Amino acid sequence: MKREEITRRREALGLSKSALARKANLNVATISAIENGYLNPYPGQERKLHEAFERLESEAVNEG
Repeated sequence: MKREEITRRREALGLSKSALARKANLNVATISAIENGYLNPYPGQERKLHEAFERLESEAVNEG
């Protein structure tokens, strides 16, 4: 998952970096470093982000 996609999906959900970090069980500094291009997510981090986005986007569709 590219950093631009992470930022785009996070913003589309109206989440702050800290809110996404909580939902993905990651540190906010990790989210920030990924979005700013200082860190490429490790497979485990990418999996956590993917699962969090899938869950959050599904909830947003169900609420809509």
